[in-house]
Amino acid sequence: MKIFKKVADIKTEIKKIQASAKTVGLVPTMGFLHEGHMSLVRESVKNNDVTVVSIFVNPTQFGPTEDLAAYPRDFENDCALLRKNGADIVFNPEPSEMYGEGFCTKVELSGITEVLCGITRPVHFAGVATVVTKLFNIIDPHRAYFGSKDYQQLQVIKRMVKDLNMDVEVVGMPIVREADGLALSSRNVYLGADERVSALALSGSFKVVEDLLQKGVKDTETIKKEIADFILSHPHTKIDYIETVNPETLVSVGSADADFVVALAVYVGKARLIDNRYFEVHHA
Repeated sequence: MKIFKKVADIKTEIKKIQASAKTVGLVPTMGFLHEGHMSLVRESVKNNDVTVVSIFVNPTQFGPTEDLAAYPRDFENDCALLRKNGADIVFNPEPSEMYGEGFCTKVELSGITEVLCGITRPVHFAGVATVVTKLFNIIDPHRAYFGSKDYQQLQVIKRMVKDLNMDVEVVGMPIVREADGLALSSRNVYLGADERVSALALSGSFKVVEDLLQKGVKDTETIKKEIADFILSHPHTKIDYIETVNPETLVSVGSADADFVVALAVYVGKARLIDNRYFEVHHA
């Protein structure tokens, strides 16, 4: 497994790979890797000749009060996991390499980035879109792999690729969960023992939605209130948002008459956790 720190060096390597007509898969990450990331890596290894994993804690997607400095990092362990799971190349640049002196360009979407996480994290998705655009330009992958836990991010990237005619296939992969239902996240490391139990309120709330739908409840305000009551019945929880949205546009829906996504962001202790579930609405 090769490790590159410089843009020029990895671009040279990619040109050699392309010259031999090999396909390239990219898994963009911020490191502190877990089984969720590895599911993306294995899918890329299965479907491409070469798999590149970027490890870059991107400063432009963190707001001034967010956890950039404290964001967990373990590059040695990341590389051990990547070797074990078949990655070929790691791209691990410094911020100064990705954002050189005088950098003043950003990629920004409207609408789809102004809901859900975009309300309380207004700079986040411009940072994501900009760094992913840069990674696509540097690596020039045939396919790029993203987890569905960051559902809004996945839809933002798909929209950006479509709007800008980028020649890359965006592959969304299912959420990977612990045995008890907690979605895997690098931020789970922030959870104390009691908070870890309370964090199950996020995935547990989807059973609340199932039960309401089975009873014929379609009003999403009622659904959201029941979710909130369930989550807040667990200690250490503070709700950022609970939304029921169109799966593609992320526009809020008032009635569960068609397929929808329940998207959650909840503080459990100091950890801000997100989760979501796609609900299919079956008509008799």
